[in-house]
Amino acid sequence: MPASFMKTLRALLPAVPCLLFLAIFFCLPVVEILQTSVLDADGHFTTAQYVRLGSDFVFFKVLWTTFSISGMTALFSVLLGFPVAYFLSQLDDRIRERWIMWIMIPFWTSYLVKTFAWILVLSKTGVLFSLAHALGMVDDGRALVPSMFGVMIGMVHAMLPLAVINMLPIMRNVNMQLMHAAETLGASPSVSFFSIFLPMAGPGVAAAGLLVFITSLGFFILPALLGAPSETMVAQLVIQAINELFNLPYAAALSAVLLVAAILIFMLYDKLVGLSSLSGETRARSSSGGTWSNTLLIAIGRLFSGLRRATDGRRPIMKVYGFGIVALLSLPIIVVLPIAFTDSPFLSFPPKGLSLRWFNSFLFSEVWQTSFLRSFGVATVTALASTAFGIGAALALTRLPSRWTKPFFAFLLAPLIVPRIVVAVGLFYLFSRLSLVGTDIGLVIGHTVLAIPYVVVTMAAALKRFDWRLDDAARILGASAMTRLRTIHLPIMIGSIAAALQMAFIISFDELTIAIFVSGGLKNTLPKQMWDDMILQVNPTLAAVSLVMVVIISLLVALPSLHKRLRMARS
Repeated sequence: MPASFMKTLRALLPAVPCLLFLAIFFCLPVVEILQTSVLDADGHFTTAQYVRLGSDFVFFKVLWTTFSISGMTALFSVLLGFPVAYFLSQLDDRIRERWIMWIMIPFWTSYLVKTFAWILVLSKTGVLFSLAHALGMVDDGRALVPSMFGVMIGMVHAMLPLAVINMLPIMRNVNMQLMHAAETLGASPSVSFFSIFLPMAGPGVAAAGLLVFITSLGFFILPALLGAPSETMVAQLVIQAINELFNLPYAAALSAVLLVAAILIFMLYDKLVGLSSLSGETRARSSSGGTWSNTLLIAIGRLFSGLRRATDGRRPIMKVYGFGIVALLSLPIIVVLPIAFTDSPFLSFPPKGLSLRWFNSFLFSEVWQTSFLRSFGVATVTALASTAFGIGAALALTRLPSRWTKPFFAFLLAPLIVPRIVVAVGLFYLFSRLSLVGTDIGLVIGHTVLAIPYVVVTMAAALKRFDWRLDDAARILGASAMTRLRTIHLPIMIGSIAAALQMAFIISFDELTIAIFVSGGLKNTLPKQMWDDMILQVNPTLAAVSLVMVVIISLLVALPSLHKRLRMARS
């Protein structure tokens, strides 16, 4: 065999467990979906489901609603998040970490918690309407939920931190000296911003828009609880087809449409921007074909040349805007707090009385405690498994020849790109034959599939900064592989490993889509139990459970920062 081929095989060796795992529990379920959508009850090929979709006006309306909601969510998330990401990119590392922590706590807070909070804020007996009524602004009126307005508020609120976090790394890599040089040569601050900074930050903006759009395609929690029937999205039809109609081929066809849409959008993104931007890198732009866009950006910059764009003048405004966004992101958490301590059996604002009865309902309920312990256990195993798989895959990614890096990275990111509802339906088909529906191991497998891409991105970024000369020196001096791992790799990489474990744990602890299909109604996780209660009746116990989840997520997000401060204080 050629030496280059053997070198590639050796580089791939650490990723073999991860590749096998994804091949079995990601690729097979996706193939299962495509196969089920084109087979009839006798196993013969048919296009009946796609013909049904093509002739169904309701489906096209739902598909248009799905794409329009996802597109508007991506647009508003990027527009609102861009100033925040730009502001954070100009801060010192220590101050930036504090801001990021306050942005990530609302982001990692459960979608169910945030949706429940927005119901409390936007409903007819909620915060906004109650305050407006107390101030005499309205006597009676229409609630803000269910409505498209409520869905968009909930969606943008949920996706805004994702947009900020994806734009920030590339903005931080922009060489600000180029802007200073342009201003020295006579360009106004606004012209240098639009013609230099914005094009260089463009891949980050595109990456944020892509991830927000594709993530939004598979949403069903927010539109189901905050929207009216006119805001139904495709994922809701999938759940209805399985849970109510028991029509698996129709659900598979719906999932296949979402899958194809996501793949096409991803391929277009890779063609225009480049896959590397998803990991915080940017590729050099072609020198040809960019003249007209540069001219347009310079013209836009000149239109804004009358505005004060110097850093000293901009910082206070950007800081106030950043505080406003953080306050908006924290609003649902703030609203849940008093409701959890109400004495009333009904939801109202302001809460009536003060009581711990709803925490007692949570703490001493066998149903709630079983679901909580299951979520905690599944999340712990998921974090360990996905981190183990992801570290090996990331290590292979840094050692592969450049021509293999792109397809390999694309494969590892696939569970992140494919809408979550598609993965859930595919696993349901596979697990139903393996007798894994309604088992904890099935939940762990499903959650691990979703968590691996996040671990790979985190660890790949860390490994690219690792100085491999230290490993070479230790090997030359006779250190074994285990000794090098214990004395060199782990001490240097421990921060990134902890971040990967933290991220995987939170993803699993908050996950609902996989749980709906894989739990089988027998092994409810905490989010699944909350979902069932919200569908039946929204009650104050949910506020108490939501507050507990907020506290757990906040501690997990803040723990690395607190550990770093304690370590610095000791030193």
